[in-house]
Amino acid sequence: MAARKTQPTTSPSYTVPGIKPDVAGDVIAVLQDRLNALNDLALTLKHVHWNVVGPHFIAVHQMLDPQVDAVREMVDDLAERIATLGGSPVGTPGALVAQRSWDDYSIGRADTNSHLAALDVVYSGVIESHRAAIEKTGEADPVTEDLLIAQAGQLEQYHWFVRAHLESADGTLATAGVKDEKTAARRGKR
Repeated sequence: MAARKTQPTTSPSYTVPGIKPDVAGDVIAVLQDRLNALNDLALTLKHVHWNVVGPHFIAVHQMLDPQVDAVREMVDDLAERIATLGGSPVGTPGALVAQRSWDDYSIGRADTNSHLAALDVVYSGVIESHRAAIEKTGEADPVTEDLLIAQAGQLEQYHWFVRAHLESADGTLATAGVKDEKTAARRGKR
């Protein structure tokens, strides 16, 4: 995933005690970006769930549904935090597409390792951006920081589940150094 577009910051008319409205506005902008990214991730995971084929189909198909459910719960938590801070979460498809700086997931019907390799790249981008959001919110709002830290830990575990399929016995990752989904998918076929 490429760097995110910056979103306009608007200060809410009220927020939680101990946080100034302009600071809350900055935190809300970070949370909205994370909400967009995780909504996109949930849709991408479901897309892979529907389009994965091959000998390990059922294992991957069944592995993804709990990830979709957990990511959707993360989205709800982010939206509720935005509202708690006095903002208005936006979860429409049009807003997601308009505000994102990454491209749609580019793999259609494909074998399990191709999809898992592409998901390795997707998860890497989401996790890197989540970690950046943790840094941006830590001093301003430790409650939001804690929420993002918990989510990052869960996302990292799901990433590990994906990567375990791509790792050889000697610890080599098939997608090492790859930054785009299509290249990763090709490497996953090996």
